[in-house]
Amino acid sequence: MIEDSAYFESEAFQKLLKQYEDSAKSGHSAYMDADDLADIADYYQYNGKLQEATDAINLALSYNPDAVGPLLYKAREALATYDFEAAREYAERIKAFDALEALYFEGEILICEGKYKEADELYREHLKTLMPDEQMDYVFDIANIFSEYCLFDTAFEWLMRSQGDDSEEFKELMARTLFGLGKYKDSERIFNELVDNNPYSKRYWNALASAQFMSEDYGAAITSSEYAIAIDPNDVEGILSKANSLFNMENYETALDYFRKYSEKMDFDEFGHLHQATCLINLGRYEEAIQALERAEERADKDSLYLPEIYQELAFAYNERHLVETALYYIDKTADLDCDHINMEIIRGHILLANGRVKEAETVFKEALMQSDDASRTLLRIIVSLYDNHYTQAAYRLLKKFIGNADTDWNEGYAYMALCCWDLKHYDEFLTYLQEAVARNPKEARLVLGNLFPKEIQPKDYYEYIRNKISEKES
Repeated sequence: MIEDSAYFESEAFQKLLKQYEDSAKSGHSAYMDADDLADIADYYQYNGKLQEATDAINLALSYNPDAVGPLLYKAREALATYDFEAAREYAERIKAFDALEALYFEGEILICEGKYKEADELYREHLKTLMPDEQMDYVFDIANIFSEYCLFDTAFEWLMRSQGDDSEEFKELMARTLFGLGKYKDSERIFNELVDNNPYSKRYWNALASAQFMSEDYGAAITSSEYAIAIDPNDVEGILSKANSLFNMENYETALDYFRKYSEKMDFDEFGHLHQATCLINLGRYEEAIQALERAEERADKDSLYLPEIYQELAFAYNERHLVETALYYIDKTADLDCDHINMEIIRGHILLANGRVKEAETVFKEALMQSDDASRTLLRIIVSLYDNHYTQAAYRLLKKFIGNADTDWNEGYAYMALCCWDLKHYDEFLTYLQEAVARNPKEARLVLGNLFPKEIQPKDYYEYIRNKISEKES
């Protein structure tokens, strides 16, 4: 199985793909190496073309039932459905032709079973049997496996066994592993080295953009995405990366254009349609948002991670159109989904409150608080709902009590308290809570209070900026 899309971009693979697709169009299947067909199946699967992937792998197995590539493809299909018995049967078949590939896959089975230490021990034991000149490649392969399964701590430990490897492949894996560990600046530094050495790699530009995005350097992320798009105007990863950065910069109109470009190329992916809708909601275009969300729902399968968000946004959009029962219907649809049900109940209460059904909202909020495992954050979300529904005085009173009873290291809610004080013209209190907000939680301060300041002003400068403005008004 191809673990990296780089091969799909290569001239060699594109030539194979063209040969295969030309023969398919002609109605006559050209004979091809079974492992090459497995790579083509991986390509189709990577791009969401599942029927085409199945056709390619079935053709490969008809040519050579014992080819390692197609057997691995089927083995991973079994693993994806947690059919460990079938996966082990495939591993035994693979062992007869490629013992090392079988070992790699046996470790993957253990990882999927949650037996991470056993997988690590299996790989360590085999390492002891290798000659020194074989160890570097092996260590890289094992680090890559753990990284692919998001076990970045273990991947990093294996990478540390490869000290002295200055290859491009090693640097890229190290950068991706550091990214997975949340060390975005370190990851960005390595990807910058890689793009300096290979400025025409859209893969590296996109990876650099991701690291910059996670560091909240959205302007730099857009620039990196634009390099990827310049290299390949149809590059969906670059298009999506730019859309996400534009969205986070609150440039919803342009972000909408790029999410639409993404969906034109990846129509099957509900993510693009969902985020078109979030742009449209932020632009106040609720009817169009509902249409986009309905497209997202159509494309999402029942296990989609995005389905709860799709229903949540449909609830918000219908609420804005004053269709309260339809809004509540979509909250009801989340009942059997794997999601934050307490949050969904708070949204239900929010919708009821927005439509003047105060007693019902109060009942829902009380029930959410009783069922919550994190009463403090649940209460804060309820208070924010009160503020959003223009119960500013009530939100102010509750927040004052809430913050007064909070632990000394609590860092949430201060920005909302400052906003209440601003709206109520309690300017002395506003300055006090503003100072607390930017010191304790600058991210929340920007999110909640950013509209009070020019965009170029950083949260650390909010206090001085607004104090000077208030002084000018008073003088």
